[in-house]
Amino acid sequence: MAGGRSSFSSEVGSAPRNQSMKHSAPIEFWFEFSSPYAFFAAPEIVDVARRHDRPVVWRPFLLGALLKVTGMSPLPGQKLRGAYALHDWQRLARLHKVRFSLPTVFPLNSLAPARMTYAVESFEPDKAGPLARHFLAALFERGADIADVSIAARLGAELGHDATMLSNAAADHKWKDVLRARTDEAIERGIFGSPFVVVDGEGFWGSDRLAMVDRWLSCGGW
Repeated sequence: MAGGRSSFSSEVGSAPRNQSMKHSAPIEFWFEFSSPYAFFAAPEIVDVARRHDRPVVWRPFLLGALLKVTGMSPLPGQKLRGAYALHDWQRLARLHKVRFSLPTVFPLNSLAPARMTYAVESFEPDKAGPLARHFLAALFERGADIADVSIAARLGAELGHDATMLSNAAADHKWKDVLRARTDEAIERGIFGSPFVVVDGEGFWGSDRLAMVDRWLSCGGW
């Protein structure tokens, strides 16, 4: 994406920018639940959206499927980059003054929380974001095994959701298909990492790009 305008905009067919579109289009927050960078970015994207009076749509996907397309392996297992990431996550935790630890099994299977998030979005769109952030915080701050359906459902119940409904959603073919379709959509649109933010057709990869997203929203792009 360096060296001029990204090709991402043409991938998604961005429309001409105008004031009405800017004030109505949501910010898309694409992420994998087992991504520490998504954990750190999630509260920040909420703040950015609030400053610019934009809604956020939460789009969990399966990063493993995207890694197969890019030919990359999970970050912790990569030589040099993996060690840097482990250091960087601890540094980010100190910066944001939050507790942070990696789960025992990492990366973990994120099927259950992702399917639950889409199920909640279908009938209570405004509650999908809080649920997703709750899952991320439970995983990286409390060490909760959100891959476990019963644990993820219990976490959802902490926010007032029906635990049985959430458990059923994790096994329901409808939400399996939705998650698969969103993951396919991510690949088709050129989304390849977590988190990945899309604003008015423009893609920004990484939690370290949120300041750029904020500026882009302020001035309408460049």
